[in-house]
Amino acid sequence: MARLGVAIALSAILLPAALGPLAARAQERPIVVGAVVSQSGLARDLAAGYRKGILLWQAQVNAAGGLLGRQVEVRMADDGSGAGEAAIQYEKLITQDQVDALIGPYGSAASLTSAAVAERARRVMLNASGASGSIQQRGLRYVFQVATPYAVYAAGVPPVAAQWKVGKLFLIARGDPLAREMASALAAEAARRKVAATPVVSFSLDTQVFDEYIAQAKAQNAHAWVAFGSARDAANMVISFKRLGYTPTMFVARGVERAEFIERVGQDAEYAIGMSAWTAGLRTQGNVAFVQAYRAQWAAAPDLAAAQGYSAGRVLEAAVRRAGSVAPERLRAALASLDMETPLGRYRVDPETGRQIGARAVLVEILKGRRQVIWPSSLATAAAVLPYPRWDQRTLITAGE
Repeated sequence: MARLGVAIALSAILLPAALGPLAARAQERPIVVGAVVSQSGLARDLAAGYRKGILLWQAQVNAAGGLLGRQVEVRMADDGSGAGEAAIQYEKLITQDQVDALIGPYGSAASLTSAAVAERARRVMLNASGASGSIQQRGLRYVFQVATPYAVYAAGVPPVAAQWKVGKLFLIARGDPLAREMASALAAEAARRKVAATPVVSFSLDTQVFDEYIAQAKAQNAHAWVAFGSARDAANMVISFKRLGYTPTMFVARGVERAEFIERVGQDAEYAIGMSAWTAGLRTQGNVAFVQAYRAQWAAAPDLAAAQGYSAGRVLEAAVRRAGSVAPERLRAALASLDMETPLGRYRVDPETGRQIGARAVLVEILKGRRQVIWPSSLATAAAVLPYPRWDQRTLITAGE
């Protein structure tokens, strides 16, 4: 009995000591990631997928054991769809919540204001959806772009135009900063590749009829039409084309890749080419699994914003594992040198600015009612059909085709 008493006494001493590290780990503070996402206001619906993509990543990484032996906690704030409010909310996440790292807000305007906050606080931020080049041109050290830059959205146009010998490009853009940025980048790329193109022509946001611009394209002896605007703009261009019997050798327009374009013009959408940073069928690493997991989690199809939020989480996860820490300087160094594939595409940045240089957009052509990737060839799901067929040579697509 004396021996038994001694054994019990030793157990009482040794058991807490043995369990101490395990108990400490169980109670260890989670890795806290701050994100500001529009959950009210005008951008609420557009940002819904972004929020869900981030939360899907959080659920998956925690189900796999977390990071560095710690769970990941995403703390989200609402900016009410305001760029100024986004910056205020990031200040609070940094100073009050003491977050370890940040995933940027939805949209370029909010990303621009919020990047300044992260930089000032020397807190790492993943710029997941800010695609404007203005964000990463200020020598930022702690802000790293995951989003595909607007400047590369039309990068596939010059090589496709050269391959198919479509002739001089007529460049036309809606009068807003996003469209102008895309068009200016294409003009520069066309010049670099020695592909003939007109100066960029601007049209107003309320333009519905494009007859005068068709006349300008003809007057400048331009044969291919490349436009930057909305799905509505692209649809109105097609309506004007058909009414005038005008067929460019190639029709490329931002907005063609959206479902709204086909809804507006039906089968007249055929053979139009759009520009897209991501599609559900994109053959990028992990994209099939991401789409399936998103559908299972949210009973809905993911969109570009969802892919951006989710991919930012994956990049952050890889950087934390490489750094072995969430200390800002070590995490910053890991993100600057990281080169990896995500559902959104390749993540690789200029280490001096954090600007995304690995990702590229794809060109998608409407073929038998489906959006098929035609460029780059490594991701293509179908061969391009060019030149753009004349209106009197088209036939209706029947069911089953």
